[in-house]
Amino acid sequence: MNELDEKDRLLIAALRADARQSLVELARHTGLSRSAVHERVRRLEAKGVIAGYTVKLGIDRDRAGVEALIAVGFQQGRNCDHVVPHLTGIPNVVTCWSLAGPTDLMLLVECTSNAELDTVRRQIATTPGIASVQTHVSLRTHFDRRAG
Repeated sequence: MNELDEKDRLLIAALRADARQSLVELARHTGLSRSAVHERVRRLEAKGVIAGYTVKLGIDRDRAGVEALIAVGFQQGRNCDHVVPHLTGIPNVVTCWSLAGPTDLMLLVECTSNAELDTVRRQIATTPGIASVQTHVSLRTHFDRRAG
């Protein structure tokens, strides 16, 4: 993939801030014409730089939400190829990162209650190839740059 130029970086930053902006708004922000913005967005999508658009849900005030990071260690001789396919089947696991260091995977888990988190944690702990889990419950989000 070719290097991104300054206009590409401006366009990506604007889309991160608000992916629902019109081409006209993006053109105004980047100093490009509407057609140039459209072509750049299509090129960035085709190259996989922009992998998609999504909706980030706000806080649902009618339910208690529990968010946790779960650190996972593999059994001897196991790796991501053995473990990750099982984790993709657990809908509460919303993100899975491979890490360097003593922890093999870090999972972001979202549940409606501590009881549900306990159930999901047990499901993860009994996944073939996993030797250890360590759960860290989020108490409060101070900021989240992914929220846009």
